[in-house]
This record gives sequence, C-alpha cells and structure tokens, in this order.
Amino acid sequence: MENHIAYEKVRNRECDFIVEYRFFSGEEGGRKTGNPIQGYRSDFMYSGDENLKKLWMIWPEFLDNENNIILDKTIRVPTSGKAKMWILNETLYELHRERIKIGLKGFFMEGPHKVAECEVIQIVNLSLK
Repeated sequence: MENHIAYEKVRNRECDFIVEYRFFSGEEGGRKTGNPIQGYRSDFMYSGDENLKKLWMIWPEFLDNENNIILDKTIRVPTSGKAKMWILNETLYELHRERIKIGLKGFFMEGPHKVAECEVIQIVNLSLK
C-alpha cells in the first residue's frame, strides 16, 4: 500500500476549512475515469464565478466515514463525503476570508470542467474566521 502523508504534517498547520462534497457521475459531466485517489490536486472555483472562470489552488484531502484522513493511495475516494481543504497560497488568505463562509458552495475543477460540487461546513483556520 502506498500511503498518503497528511497535509497537516507536510504543511505544519491545520487545514483551512472542511467541505461536504459529491463527485459528478460521467453522465453529469464528471470524471470519465472514476473517482480519484487521495492526493488528488483539483482546483477550486466558487459557485457564481462560472463566467469569470477564476480557479484557485485549494486542494481537497478526503476523509473516511469516521472523519479520519484516508491514507491508502491505492483505493478511490468515496463519491461523496467530507474533505479538508487547503489554500496553497497563504498570501491570499485575506481574499478568501471575504468569501469563505459556512454554507458557501463551490466546485472541484479539472481545467474548465466541474467534477464535483461542495459546500463549506466548517472553518478551521482562524485566519479565515
């Protein structure tokens, strides 16, 4: 088994926020190759920004049913569940602080394609509160 190294350990801090997500099926325009594995590095787009086509480097880290980080990189993540979200460019916290709120909707993006929808359920990083 290839293990994922938790971003908290790599980045030496907590995640920024937590979402509930759902990957779209192929019929809905989602991924044709099935769900990704842990370590998937999609971009993030805020709902309502579709016309702007503005993407952000905010990566998901998927949790299992007990809210533990999925470490096995040989299995696909669930179609729906929870994910910790990591803002990669910490200099953009002020911009994201204005936007990220409980209930905010967004998308996991692969290029111009929405592959999953998500909703913010918890803000973890105090810089965003």
